[in-house]
Amino acid sequence: MASTPGILSHWPWESLGNFKYIILAPFAVHSIYLYVIGSEERDLGYAAVIPLLLWRMLHNQIWISLSRYRTAKGNNLIVDKSLDFDQVDRERNWDDQIVLNGILFYAGYWGLKSGKNVPIWRTDGLFHIFILHTGPVEFLYYWLHRALHHHFLYSRYHSHHHSSIVTEPITSVIHPFAELLSYYVLFSIPMLSVVLSHTASIGSLALYITYIDLMNNMGHCNFEVIPKWVFTIFPPLKYLMYTPSYHSLHHTQFRTNYALFMPFYDYIYGTMDKSSDSLYEKCLNKPEDVPDVVHLTHLTTPQSVYHLRFAFASLASKPLTSKWYLWLMWPVTLWSMIMTWIYGRTFVVEKNTINKLKAQSVAVPRYKIHYLLQWQREAINKLIEDAILEAEEKGTKVVSLGLLNQGEHFNRNGDIYLEKFPKLKVKVVDGSSLAVAVVVNSIPVGTSHVLFRGRLSKVAYAIVSALCHKGIQVEYEKLKKAVSTEDSSNLTLSTKGGSNQKIWLVGDDLTEREQSVASKGTVFIPFTQFPPKKTRKDCIYLNTPSMVAPKSFENMHSCENWLPRRVISAQRVAGIVHALEGWNVNECGDSLFDIDKVWEASLQHGFQPAITPAA
Repeated sequence: MASTPGILSHWPWESLGNFKYIILAPFAVHSIYLYVIGSEERDLGYAAVIPLLLWRMLHNQIWISLSRYRTAKGNNLIVDKSLDFDQVDRERNWDDQIVLNGILFYAGYWGLKSGKNVPIWRTDGLFHIFILHTGPVEFLYYWLHRALHHHFLYSRYHSHHHSSIVTEPITSVIHPFAELLSYYVLFSIPMLSVVLSHTASIGSLALYITYIDLMNNMGHCNFEVIPKWVFTIFPPLKYLMYTPSYHSLHHTQFRTNYALFMPFYDYIYGTMDKSSDSLYEKCLNKPEDVPDVVHLTHLTTPQSVYHLRFAFASLASKPLTSKWYLWLMWPVTLWSMIMTWIYGRTFVVEKNTINKLKAQSVAVPRYKIHYLLQWQREAINKLIEDAILEAEEKGTKVVSLGLLNQGEHFNRNGDIYLEKFPKLKVKVVDGSSLAVAVVVNSIPVGTSHVLFRGRLSKVAYAIVSALCHKGIQVEYEKLKKAVSTEDSSNLTLSTKGGSNQKIWLVGDDLTEREQSVASKGTVFIPFTQFPPKKTRKDCIYLNTPSMVAPKSFENMHSCENWLPRRVISAQRVAGIVHALEGWNVNECGDSLFDIDKVWEASLQHGFQPAITPAA
């Protein structure tokens, strides 16, 4: 909200949450019913309202996804500052204005006799809309916008919009209810005029709404999208169409570039920022960011595609869980799986900075199921290999392997890439040493016995060895080879299924039956990258090996898979710490880095243990 919210700041249906679309349901059902049964009252314009609103949502989502993807890549960026979870939460209600649009359209249909039986197309109506928008709408908006920057209105309304210095397409519609209502009054001038003069058409009204969305979204995306040749061919266009960099100056300077979509009025009244042209040129020539660290991850479940930052920000800002309503979108989910299959290369999903170090998260376009298929192994390893070689070519310092991009039976914990390319300058890190350190340091002080369950791995053996070396007894089934002879006395045969132990170290293949014998209050500590399936409500499940990112870790506005906000996997942290420390060493294959050294370095750089229970 604004710093001192004024009247009508809150949206009337705010308490309904995601059920706000119920408001439009009676009109939608009635219009569909009339059209389907072929009633004499059937009106194409009445039936077209819902398709138009759906088109608006799709159009906005396309811009949202494009902007977030381009922002993650870093090319042509305008404002290179951090996005955060506060902005994501503040802008999650961007579809409120679409609900309002539907209400106003239905009100106009029922309240205006001339609003019924509107034809599909009339060219003269479109011409009238263009003239009225260029004149009254742009002129009145300019002065309304300047008024909203007066202290009284700014503090009560417009400051909410300006809370976002780094704008996104949806920032364009993030306003208090009263302010957005005033904008709709302005936009209704051309539409009401053509309706009352009987020159309106479904096509012209839809085009005008689409034009408003197009210019709003484009003007608030944080990268320059208009090529220079556009203004070279038709120079007067610079007075009739703004650019993203032009409007971005309004969000950073506040007292310049007030125009809606046409800078013409800023030129007339002397409020055009003098750096508009130079910023435009600078952004066009700004190269793509070269990351110092690349974290290689992949998609997990079919629904995880919606958890990507450039999909649905409200989902990406929370730990990954299955949502019932996403099952209704299975055709889109299937289509996305086919497209990721066809798209034969990795893609950037997020970029971050920490102490001037640039980091990127890059996803392999495959799902967890693909990694479990023998015939897919070669193709996936080729994708990982290409990503490592691309990082090498760009001059990246470290590539960390997350999730199933590493594995003893998959690629020997990344060792096959070093064998194939022994002269690689980029360091490949599987993060095993830090994962071990996180698990070992998650065990409560004073613990003398722990129970081990799950599939054996490089990390598992190292954890058991470290615990036994500390004098902690580990109940086992198949771990005799895990420790040295002098520490073997701390390995004990598992008895009674471990029901008398309160600390369990668990990995892949932990069964429901094994969990059922655990006593109440047992703490399950995963040592694998995928969390165990939780079957006990009376037990505590900690997060997979991970750490809390420091405040210096910027531009973090999405959750890493199932981890809480600002918690990132140990493998990702390991790659960042390797780059920050400048360690000229790989961590792949059977080798482990110094566990205590990487743990202490992580703490020194501000990363903290994430010992909170899993969400």
